[in-house]
Amino acid sequence: MLSGLNHLTLAVADVQRSLRFYHELLRLQLDATWDNGAYLSLPGLWLCLSLDPLRDPTLAVDYTHYAFSTHPRDFDALVERLRAAGVQEWRDNRSEGASYYFLDPDGHKLEVHVGDLASRLQACGDKPYTGMKFYP
Repeated sequence: MLSGLNHLTLAVADVQRSLRFYHELLRLQLDATWDNGAYLSLPGLWLCLSLDPLRDPTLAVDYTHYAFSTHPRDFDALVERLRAAGVQEWRDNRSEGASYYFLDPDGHKLEVHVGDLASRLQACGDKPYTGMKFYP
């Protein structure tokens, strides 16, 4: 039986560039580094950056992405910091809760989101997606 997400590993082309992005810009806690990678964390998240010379920074066309939570009071300042750093946006928000969709230096699609599953389900209760069913 699964008990949760253990860790997330992202293939990166330049570990130092990715460290600047995730530690300095997004402010994840830096836990360890080595020649070909790094461990960073947030409460409930263990992130591994792993050097991969085969990393293709071409933007994938699907909706797969990784979302980070933020408090509503911090959202605007975080988005302003990302925009000031020239971070590329990849999508407009189309769902409940404040969201900002952006790319990391290797083209991984990320999101910063205000809300959680409970708030999403509540919003969907008011305006369900086509064919949506709810389960106890």
